[in-house]
Amino acid sequence: MKYLVTGGAGYIGSIVATMLLEAGHDVVVLDNCSTGSAERVPDGATLVRKDVKDAAEVLDPSFDGVLHFAGLIAAGESMVKPEIYWEANTTGTFALLDAMREANVKTLVFSSTAAVYGNPLEVPIKEDAVKAPTSTYGATKLASDMAIASEVTAHGLAAVSLRYFNVVGAYEDRSGVWHGENHEPETHIIPIAFEAAAGKRDSFGLFGEDYPTPDGTCVRDYIHVADLADAHLLALQAAEAGEHKIYNLGNGNGFSNKEVVATVKRITGTDFPVTIGPRRPGDPAELVASSERANIELGWKPSRDTLDRMVADAWKYYQHAHS
Repeated sequence: MKYLVTGGAGYIGSIVATMLLEAGHDVVVLDNCSTGSAERVPDGATLVRKDVKDAAEVLDPSFDGVLHFAGLIAAGESMVKPEIYWEANTTGTFALLDAMREANVKTLVFSSTAAVYGNPLEVPIKEDAVKAPTSTYGATKLASDMAIASEVTAHGLAAVSLRYFNVVGAYEDRSGVWHGENHEPETHIIPIAFEAAAGKRDSFGLFGEDYPTPDGTCVRDYIHVADLADAHLLALQAAEAGEHKIYNLGNGNGFSNKEVVATVKRITGTDFPVTIGPRRPGDPAELVASSERANIELGWKPSRDTLDRMVADAWKYYQHAHS
């Protein structure tokens, strides 16, 4: 098959592109490289350095489907710069859907997020839970999901939205090259903790310890990036014309921020200082997934589901990338 991977120069998109190539598919990456890096694009994939809003210049009927990762992802930034999130995430998705319709490309797997749920009424979170995002980032992704649902109803698109919980870890490809998380600037807890462990930060800062959780810090469900990538390949097979399938992807276990920091300290063998600051706007107290639907319908179940394994793989990549 031939697939377009938007945002394929980013963390998750590049690993999915790598696995698609390993499965024997042809891959074209569409990425403006504003937050991703051309060096991440795996050997064997074709990189087109354009914005997702220019997808019509790339898509044609030779493509069998699209995996859509392109967009901005920092929930905190989205609260102070909402306009760039609506433009990149929602307007970008609108343009992609127009391009797919014009080119008669009928299969889409969308990188959605657990942020669409906001502060859940029940945990673990199921796909039919109330959607009430607490960040602009979550709102832009929810709007994209709704646009995809309309496209499915009106034009018979075969679509799957995958709602990720916190993605961590790294992937070693068949040639022994590690692929992992390396944003600039970094916004995610584990790679930031690695910077503190490596002495690149004076301390590590936690946002709030007054949440209604056992230790007062936010609780999140973490999923290994390789398990997440596996789900994308399964989603391509499961997509059916005229259906919008939605799956939560997590491991079903919640870990507090303090637990994550303690794990990073143990895996890296360091004891860096930790400071506590105020809550970050838009952060729900607890997000833990129910992935039962993905297990039943996709046959997907995470196999790298311990926090130690996820942090250890991420640390291996960090050491490779900064050696």
